[in-house]
Amino acid sequence: MHVPELVLAAAETVLLLGESGSGKSTLLSLICGTIAAQSGSVSVAGVNIASLSPGKRDRFRAEKIGLIFQQFNLLPFARVQDNILLPLQFAPERRKRVKDPPAEAKRLCIGLGLPENVMASRAGRLSVGQQQRVAAARALIGTPALIIADEPTSSLDAATQTTFLDLLFAQSRANNTTLLMVSHDTRLSGQFDRVIHMADIAKTVREVA
Repeated sequence: MHVPELVLAAAETVLLLGESGSGKSTLLSLICGTIAAQSGSVSVAGVNIASLSPGKRDRFRAEKIGLIFQQFNLLPFARVQDNILLPLQFAPERRKRVKDPPAEAKRLCIGLGLPENVMASRAGRLSVGQQQRVAAARALIGTPALIIADEPTSSLDAATQTTFLDLLFAQSRANNTTLLMVSHDTRLSGQFDRVIHMADIAKTVREVA
């Protein structure tokens, strides 16, 4: 019997394609440990998430996984710098890897194509494309093992999508961070190391069952 398996390599960029209702969000929730698998196991950075208590799962997620949400989930009245540094408050290990947090936040912003003076701006005053890059910087700071991006380019035109992904890939490689991005847009396929289709995962699960 073939058991369905999804393995992501360090610094690999992977696109997970699927239509609405195909199970993408459920898969992300399993990887993040917000829901428990009924069978099998989910390991991130060599740790079986099911072996952790709920509190330890929350701490582990904060340390090992950077999230880029579709709606970005920035604090609109807080400064860009404060938004980027927020994960470090909940992740001591990530915080230890950042010698100078403000300088690292600035480095990430510049690497993602934002102007140097953006750090003091309120996040809610930025354009959609700028907010997206701030959200990426927030996910990348402290070099988590895995970045999960849930439809982060859905509100951008094709040219802006390409620019953003190129910058995100560059920062992920620099940090040796794996990137798993979820989308329904097949046009993005050629930009990733690997493409996985939810339909293939669902088919394998049905065959095993």
